[in-house]
Amino acid sequence: MFVAKINVTLKESVLDPQGQTVLRTLHDQGKGQIQDLRVGKYIEIKLKTSSLQEAETIAKEICESVLVNQVIETYKLVVEAQ
Repeated sequence: MFVAKINVTLKESVLDPQGQTVLRTLHDQGKGQIQDLRVGKYIEIKLKTSSLQEAETIAKEICESVLVNQVIETYKLVVEAQ
């Protein structure tokens, strides 16, 4: 069994209105030392495969076909044995 851990974020060139809203709220709470903040999503997928390489291949395919809008988002994928 393997677990794919995926972090999806907006590309740096894409505005992040949710991140800006959270940043403004933190500044309003006196947390002025925070310079920037971006919001993303975290996804875990459990895969029952025979090898780490197969799990990585499947997870990458899922990211690129379903989970990530590659026009505006980027992702980091880590697959680990469980």
